[in-house]
Amino acid sequence: MPTVTKIPATVKREESAPAESSKKQRVAAYARVSTDHEDQQNSYEAQCDYYRRFITGNGAWEFAGIYADEGISGTSTKKREGFNRMVEDALAGRIDLILTKSVSRFARNTVDSLTTIRRLKERGVEVYFEKENIRTFDARGELLISIMSSLAQEESRSISQNVTWGQRKRFADGRATVPFSRFLGYDRGENGELVINPEEAETVRLIYGEFLSGLSYTAIAKKLTGLGVATPAGCRVWRAGTVGSILTNEKYKGCALLQKSYTADYLTKKLVPNDGAVPQYYVEDSHPAVIEPAVFDRVQERIGKRRETEGFSGRTIFSSKLRCGCCGAWYGPKVWHSTDRYRRIVWQCNARYGDGRRCASKRLTEAEIKSAFVRVVNRLADREALLADLCEIRDALTRGEGREPDAGSRRGELDRLIGTVEDSDGAVTEFDEAMWSALVDFVTVDGEGGMTFTLEDGTETGA
Repeated sequence: MPTVTKIPATVKREESAPAESSKKQRVAAYARVSTDHEDQQNSYEAQCDYYRRFITGNGAWEFAGIYADEGISGTSTKKREGFNRMVEDALAGRIDLILTKSVSRFARNTVDSLTTIRRLKERGVEVYFEKENIRTFDARGELLISIMSSLAQEESRSISQNVTWGQRKRFADGRATVPFSRFLGYDRGENGELVINPEEAETVRLIYGEFLSGLSYTAIAKKLTGLGVATPAGCRVWRAGTVGSILTNEKYKGCALLQKSYTADYLTKKLVPNDGAVPQYYVEDSHPAVIEPAVFDRVQERIGKRRETEGFSGRTIFSSKLRCGCCGAWYGPKVWHSTDRYRRIVWQCNARYGDGRRCASKRLTEAEIKSAFVRVVNRLADREALLADLCEIRDALTRGEGREPDAGSRRGELDRLIGTVEDSDGAVTEFDEAMWSALVDFVTVDGEGGMTFTLEDGTETGA
């Protein structure tokens, strides 16, 4: 039989700090409400006032502050600044006891709740849940907290499911909404419907018009920033991504694709793109359109074509319009004599001096490109018919501004595009940017500098 000898302890282990001590305890309180509704705001203020009076009224306690989060969910601690600041202060030794209304106010996530409590216990910080009368230093504390946190988490899951069901029911009924404070062109109506904001809608139409004239997202963003136009978020600096989102959002043509994203996890509340995991709903004519459908569809066609164009640039009207017939690369602008009176811009193949090879294609001046275009236009017997499509788009944008163009205004637009650059014999004498953008898809430049124009309708013609 083995012999067992007891070796007595020689070091006294410090127990967790008791709830009562001869030294004043530094006591803080945590308060939280999950929404910013008026009744919740009253609850938030009531919690803060109650704990301030409660702590300062106890002679054995020293007030260590009130930490609070307003309008923040309790399913995750990541965005709860007040909660995280309280934990940091407690771990730094500034708090001995934390008071809170209930387990659900502290955290609705079981893992977050238990992890935080254990970290605090290791530093001798106790948490007291008033509603459930649970102290974390109590032997049964962690078990009870596990049970109560699980119940709170399950309640959050149930609430999340109910909210999700309500949202999907609205989607199925075709009721569209947008984040109005960050959505350009619409205001919230009396019943939550989308109502056109005339001033913002003008900015949206400007974006669509500039895109159809050939500018890139970046160029449009730069122009809007220069004009001092506010972004959807109220900022003064536009980004290319913001312009792109406006140009591709179907709500501007009066339709709505609902449930583009969904909440995959009710605890993290992270939105993920809907790749078919849940139903989507497409609602036509759901609200007034800022951009007529024909114009919107034309923009989507242009966007698709640009995406297929490798290395597309829309900084100027000639960017991504001139293609080298020798190697297939795009032409780009180069400045000659940038600091003297002979300064001019020439266009040359971007592969002319790149990748250890030299493309032998010819350089072109902007004057040569413009002259070649004028010659092409003068050979088009049906140029008025080709330009009519552009005029229809201009008419659509005008109608969007609340002005109904008549036949006279359409004729006037054609006259502006054609008549003002024609001589008495009907020949075009001047280069027109709008005409260029409306007619030209791209131009192929051969090794001798000859140009073949491919028009928007697929027609090819030499200069």
